[in-house]
Amino acid sequence: MALAGVRVIELAGLAPAPFCGMILADFGARVIRVDRTKVAMTVDTQARGKQSVAFNLKNPKGVAVLKRLCVQSDVVLEPYRKGVMEKMGLGPEDLLKENPRLIYARLTGYGQSGSYAKAAGHDINYLAMSGLLSMLGRSSEKPYAPLNLVADFAGGGLMCAFGIVLALLERSRSGQGQIIDASMVEGAAYVGSFMWKSRSLGLWNHPRGENLLDSGAPFYDTYRTSDGKYMAVGAIEPQFYQQLIQGLGLYDADLPAQMSVSDWPQLRQTFTRVFASKTQEEWSRVFDGTDACVTPVLSLDEVLSHPHNQARGSFFKDSQGEISPRPAPVLSRSPAEPCHSRDPFIGEHTRSVLKEYGFDQAQIEQLLSAGIVECNEAKARL
Repeated sequence: MALAGVRVIELAGLAPAPFCGMILADFGARVIRVDRTKVAMTVDTQARGKQSVAFNLKNPKGVAVLKRLCVQSDVVLEPYRKGVMEKMGLGPEDLLKENPRLIYARLTGYGQSGSYAKAAGHDINYLAMSGLLSMLGRSSEKPYAPLNLVADFAGGGLMCAFGIVLALLERSRSGQGQIIDASMVEGAAYVGSFMWKSRSLGLWNHPRGENLLDSGAPFYDTYRTSDGKYMAVGAIEPQFYQQLIQGLGLYDADLPAQMSVSDWPQLRQTFTRVFASKTQEEWSRVFDGTDACVTPVLSLDEVLSHPHNQARGSFFKDSQGEISPRPAPVLSRSPAEPCHSRDPFIGEHTRSVLKEYGFDQAQIEQLLSAGIVECNEAKARL
């Protein structure tokens, strides 16, 4: 795989960093998640393909063990607030001094500088600070955060993984590592660059929820079907819009002009009434094979069985029967090969990883007996 041979130390965290680690693991990196000792269970739902070690980082000896792993690896991925790693003596200056080739990725909400650098926050806060949240929501309603996808995952985990891959590429030329300051505010804003760059085109010159792409246009929205499901409509271009009208059994002469904004409420009422006359399956049969840009809104449980997704293998079931998206994009020569086995238990690989990083058996047993590290191999065998 593309990242085969790359060793990553991921400090356990929530959502964005685990997603970043999963991306790297899916494409071949060796990702070792560092958990805390005496933790009953992990909240990492994106641990696919990773190994887990458990260290007591409140003990200087546990910190020393972690440092030894870090300086022998290619990437350190940490999700803590500014200053946490420095207090343990594991900041980038400390580690890069011992391993100049190390890539040190810092994934936080507000970045490593600025007045909010040490502030707590969540996706909705980062999205708000990026400017994007002000544009999301229905007309005459308050701003609405679309799950925690934009800042946590797109602007956070994905952009951080992109930064790591860029740093690995640059290291292949310079031989030097570097520090990645991945801010979810800035990552989300960057993902939303289109919003800034297209304002002059008139795409966002109306209030929130009244523009072409934010649910304002009736031909770019979702509609309920007779069986309580939904169809998604994205018929923007005139030639696609004509196929939408034709599929709905409507006639141009009976409708207002597509781009007559003042008539959009009336057009929406018409579309709502017509879509409610058939089931989702019936509408899918009408529009499949056309360029009307009309598709069924599939649930998470339905995506696996859709013919298009089946043909591409876009989703798969793991060994526990859970559905997951296949890693994207698809590479022709070195595609991702996601792990299908269960996620690791906390500390499941402590012993084997320590051996790999040069600890002998006596040292490992001493660390275990002193409570510096934790091993859950027995739990894994149950």
